[in-house]
Amino acid sequence: MTLTLNLSPELEQYLLQEANQHGLSVEALALQLLTNSILLKQKQAEAVNLLQSWIDDEDDEEQQETGQYLIRALDDDRLSERKLFPSELKGITW
Repeated sequence: MTLTLNLSPELEQYLLQEANQHGLSVEALALQLLTNSILLKQKQAEAVNLLQSWIDDEDDEEQQETGQYLIRALDDDRLSERKLFPSELKGITW
C-alpha cells in the first residue's frame, strides 16, 4: 500500500533528523515507527484483556487460597525471622 502524507514542517523536520541519526530513509523510519506503534498497541490490548479476564474470574475461593499461599511463601522465604505479613496486623496494615 502506498500512502501520501501531508506533514507539518515540525514533524517533517523531526523525521528527517531521526532518519539521519539512524541511517535510514524517511520512509523506512516512518514505517518502523508505525509498526512499533501498532505492535505496542496490540501488546497493551493483550495485557488489558488478560487483566480483565483475571478480574472477571469468579472463582473467589481459588483467589483467596492463592493469596494466602503467596503471603505464606513470602513470609517463609525470608532471611530474617521478621514476618512481612504478621497475623496481628491483618486488616490494619495489609
